[in-house]
Amino acid sequence: MLEASDAVDVVASCECAEDALHAVAETHADVVLTDIRMPPTHTDEGIALARSLRERHPDVGVVVLSQHVSPEYAIGLLQEGSVGRGYLLKDRLHDIDALESALVSVAGGGCQIDPLVVQALTSARTRPASPLEALTPRELEILGDIAEGANNQAIADRRVLTRRAVEKHASSIFMKLGLADDPDANRRVRSVLVYLRDAA
Repeated sequence: MLEASDAVDVVASCECAEDALHAVAETHADVVLTDIRMPPTHTDEGIALARSLRERHPDVGVVVLSQHVSPEYAIGLLQEGSVGRGYLLKDRLHDIDALESALVSVAGGGCQIDPLVVQALTSARTRPASPLEALTPRELEILGDIAEGANNQAIADRRVLTRRAVEKHASSIFMKLGLADDPDANRRVRSVLVYLRDAA
């Protein structure tokens, strides 16, 4: 579609990020249009390509096409600046005019982010952090055992630990969750309530 466009001149077509880097160097392209997933791993090569271009060719714009409303991918694209960057959802590109407009804007230093991605980014930033994020993987395991109703000895047997080690882990969990040693409140019960609220 772009090859038939009057607004965009396609100077190269590449199958992988490495080829795209070489093509940019040879053609002095203004903007790169890339899928978020490319060979060899089909994970986030498009984001990695954008980072490489920011280092090697900072004036070249990058528009990433994705099927995912992913704050993580968008943050990865924009973490070094939004100038000359675009993140568009394939399912919402209904005509060539919208893609042409985005490419021209990004080539000129603009930023084009799909509104659904912006909404996801806003939600991710305003969502309060869970206190569970402060726990180590081992502490999360033990808190899960506590939530199942296991006592310290049962947890020690399950995790192949000493009872004293489990007690130390439990104390650390209570401290990190901000649960003071209050005689009127059961810290095990309160920690389970936090776990059930935030672990999903």
